[in-house]
Order: sequence, then structure tokens, then C-alpha cells
Amino acid sequence: MINGPGSHMNAWKSKDIPLDASVNIDHYSTITKIAEQAGISFVFVADGLYINEKSVPHFLNRFEPLTLLSALAMITSKIGLVGTLSTTYSEPFTVARQFASLDKISNGRAGWNVVTSPLEGSAKNYNKGPHLEHRLRYKKALEHVEVVQGLWSSWEDDAFTRDRKTDQFFDSNKLHELNHNGEFFNVKGPLNIDRSNQGEPVIFQAGASDAGREFAAEKADVVFSNHDTLEEAKAYYQDIKQRAKQYGKSNEEILIFPSLTPIIGETEVEAEYKYAQLQNLVSIEEALHYLGRYFDHYDFSKHALDESFPDIGNIGKNSFQSVTDQIKQLAQKESLTLREVALRVTTPKSHFFGTYEQVATKMIEWLEKEAADGFILTIPVLGNLYHDFICNVLPILKERGYYDTTHEAETLRENLHLPYKQNTYRERVRS
Repeated sequence: MINGPGSHMNAWKSKDIPLDASVNIDHYSTITKIAEQAGISFVFVADGLYINEKSVPHFLNRFEPLTLLSALAMITSKIGLVGTLSTTYSEPFTVARQFASLDKISNGRAGWNVVTSPLEGSAKNYNKGPHLEHRLRYKKALEHVEVVQGLWSSWEDDAFTRDRKTDQFFDSNKLHELNHNGEFFNVKGPLNIDRSNQGEPVIFQAGASDAGREFAAEKADVVFSNHDTLEEAKAYYQDIKQRAKQYGKSNEEILIFPSLTPIIGETEVEAEYKYAQLQNLVSIEEALHYLGRYFDHYDFSKHALDESFPDIGNIGKNSFQSVTDQIKQLAQKESLTLREVALRVTTPKSHFFGTYEQVATKMIEWLEKEAADGFILTIPVLGNLYHDFICNVLPILKERGYYDTTHEAETLRENLHLPYKQNTYRERVRS
């Protein structure tokens, strides 16, 4: 995940990275080139559509994902390029065209991280009425993706003949109009760009709620998850794989990538020191603001810091539903105060904490025990911690036979061992 300075809310304060990291193209280029050389499968750009003065600092000023990824496509040749784009506040035809263009520019390395935009404030920036409630956002997302994928099949793979001798630019029999008329969208098509050499972009999604899980199982090729324990990750892994079978997918056709936020060192003492440095980047006031973002920017400062986490009802339920549920469950389970919750949410100490050897061993355990097919690397500060992981953990995984530093193929689908995405009209003819 190449989110500017890093995943920590105050990563910008670290002297490890440029002050303007979130809008510094040289910084992004360096991170991406290092990842490609190290054999990492893809870089991923998160996004959001609403900010205020309490937002994560580097969210206040950051690149739009597809613009950034198009620039990175020009300086790379193997690594995948995955960007976030909202189904709630974007038109399917535009989305299909943008990602198809990135896919062609990068020679089949594009991926779309499908989001429904959790923050209610997003509605204030678009002329689309009030923010849809959680269930409806996923219902709209399902139709949105179906339209986009239908548009990606507008042209069969060999439709453009470009034969100067016969004056034939394309074979009209291999052009298909979508003519979609649905609950949320009416789209005629066809799309004015053809398919790439991976068929169509890889679909990514982070389905945590029940509606999100069902959506991910049906539509996603890769699913991001975020769990603190091996048992939770295993349960999620099995749930998504089982749901996916109902949609005709094998276990190999849908991949689960838990978030990996390593705090590492040569010794545990060094890892503790690095964790303390991260904690020192944030004040309690900033931590309360960060916590409040998940609860639709709720103002937690009105509550006593050192008393039990306050009961604020269903605030945030229509935003980051699964995250807010996890936070409340954690506070209740461990009898945490508001201060403890805010600081832990802001600077979490994940399961992947310890020495290089310990973290590599834990990663292998998650793979072997079917809690993960891979990981989404979420580094708190994209400086020394990033280089530390690349230089000290990946070599251990490689030595043990769990990591390959070379990209075997040209496209993102091939490098993730996902099947080529066939044109839907061609598939109907064959069936």
C-alpha cells in the first residue's frame, strides 16, 4: 500500500520520508521501483472522497489514484497497479473506460479496488442525493460492477482487424452493445476502448460486513481483510472461500490477502523501540480525531479519557460498520478506557510484531493454516521500516521457499495465478 508517507496517521512527521510525501511523485516512484525489484506483486493506492480539518493529515493533500498509477505505469514493467474508485459516486461507463485505459497503458497490470465510500460527508461533494445506507450501497455496487464488466466485454479480443488492404478497421460481428437497464444505472455502450492482454482488470475488494463479504465472494478476484488473530483470519478465509463456491469459483479463483503491518527489528527490544517511535508521532488529541473518523467524525473529546469507552449507540454504523463494531467489541472485551482505545486504534501493535525471523515465521504459519493466500503490506512509515522489511524479512521467506523475487509473467492476473478473464459474449457462444 503506497499511501504517501505511510499508514500511520502522522507518518508525515517522521524524518524517514519527504515532508510532502503524499504528493511527491519521486517518493512514489522510488517506493514502487523498490517493490518491483523485490518481486512484490502490486502496489495499491487507497482513496477517499471527503475531508475536513480532522482528517488524517496526508489525506488532506494526495494524488487521485488512477492519475498516479498511470504515471507509475510509465516507469515500471512488471508490477501490478491497483487503484481505489467508488461505485457510489462514479459512473460505470467512466470507471470502465479509466481502468481499461490503465490496463492498456500498463500492458495488463491494472486492478480496481471497489469501494462504496463509507464517509457520509462524501455526499456533500457530489450531486447524487443523500448518502445511501450500507445495504443499498452494496446493492448499487453489485450492479455497478456488473455494468463495468459488461462494458469491458464490448469488444472481443480480435475485433480490431486494422486491415489496410481491405479498409477494415474492425469486425462489426465482434462488437457488442450492453443495453443495460437496471435499478441504479441505464447504460447503452459499447465502451470506446478494447480489452488488454489480461482480459480485464483484476477486481479487489475489502468485504468485512455480511453484505461486503457476499459482494466480495461474488465479484472479487482478491479480497483484503484485517484481523488481529490467526483464528479470526482463518474463520474469515473459510467464510469467503465457501461463499465464493456458490458463485462457481474454485479456491484458486479468489485470493484472501490480510493486512500485514509489521513492526520489526533485529531483536524484540529493537522492535519495541520502533513501536515507541511510532507512538510518539501522535498526541492524545490527534488520536481522538483519528478514532472519530471511523464514527463519522464523532467528537470523542467530550468524554472522559480515563473512563470506560463511551456508549455512543449506532453512530458510525452507516460509515465504517465492521471497523466500528470491532472497536466497540475490543473495548468491551478488554475493559479499555477511551484513551487506551484511541491510542491503540491510532498505533496498533499487530500480530506481526517482533524479530525478522519471528515475523517471517508468523507469515508462513498464516499461509499454511489457510488464513491467507498472501498479504497486503501496510507499512506505518514508508521509510526505514519499509526497507527493513524488504531487506530482512523477504530474504527469509525466499530462503524457506515461500517467496519468489521474480515476476513470472507480464500481467497482474498471471502473476497472481488468476485465470485470464474471457470476454462474456465469447463465453456465451462457447457454452
